[in-house]
Amino acid sequence: MAGSSLLLLIDDIAAVLDDVSLMTKVAAKKTAGVLGDDLAVNAEKVAGVRAERELPVVWAVARGSFINKLILVPLALLASLFAPWLITPALLAGGLYLCFEGFEKVAHKFLHGSEEAEEHEDLVEKLADPAVDLVAFEKKKIKGAIRTDFILSAEIIVLTLGVVADSEFITQVGVLAGIATVMTIGVYGLVAGIVKLDDAGLYLYQRQGKGSWTRLQRWFGQRLIDFAPWLMKALGVIGTVAMFMVGGGILLHNIHPLGEAVEHFAHGLQPLLAKITPTLAGMLVGLVAGGLVVAVVEGAKKQRA
Repeated sequence: MAGSSLLLLIDDIAAVLDDVSLMTKVAAKKTAGVLGDDLAVNAEKVAGVRAERELPVVWAVARGSFINKLILVPLALLASLFAPWLITPALLAGGLYLCFEGFEKVAHKFLHGSEEAEEHEDLVEKLADPAVDLVAFEKKKIKGAIRTDFILSAEIIVLTLGVVADSEFITQVGVLAGIATVMTIGVYGLVAGIVKLDDAGLYLYQRQGKGSWTRLQRWFGQRLIDFAPWLMKALGVIGTVAMFMVGGGILLHNIHPLGEAVEHFAHGLQPLLAKITPTLAGMLVGLVAGGLVVAVVEGAKKQRA
């Protein structure tokens, strides 16, 4: 009797783990766009500190990210238990925020590009001066990165909760905990690798010797040094596009008349066009929604002024 009860318990645990694994894969696909944005934004946030301080700064932000998720996961689980109606409004608010942030980044790039260049030159001068104490600068970077991580982590958690909303509570706990852990380790592991890419290139480039293997290392190191700034720029662009894709996709999925109109339009197209139409429509919706939110926010600022 005890043996059969134990086997049933093991079978139940295996079934739950199987559900958790399956739902985690689905949630990971749903949150991939936000993950790309999270990676790009945090790599950009922690860049710009002295080389020997890059990994400590990444670790400090990663620690803050874990604390963010320790706050957000229980809140999400409580919402699923006692206020499941909050999930859709939270998704819509998160989607609008992503669209707003993406549009604001694009607008700032075009309207204040010269100011950004001046700020960058000032930062380079500070980093080159060993007499400058950059502790306050690092703290500001870390706080800003953790604040941004909180918003993006909330979006990841809410999206994941939307995927597992109809699952059992134990499955929700497993999926949310798994996504939170994997996303944090994955994002900040990649951020650490990205910010140290140029240092790895410099190490290889400075290798001494005359052999063909050493020459190959120096050549590869030079390529890494050349590639690192292009990678950072590409991540910035990818992150901005991901904001519109994910934010607009959330709006399409949760504003049913809009989503149904896009599906109806895509239904009569060729298979390839039908497949990419929802993505393109989501980007367009995200761009328009971001522009409207930026206009409202700027109008409110002018009214207060």
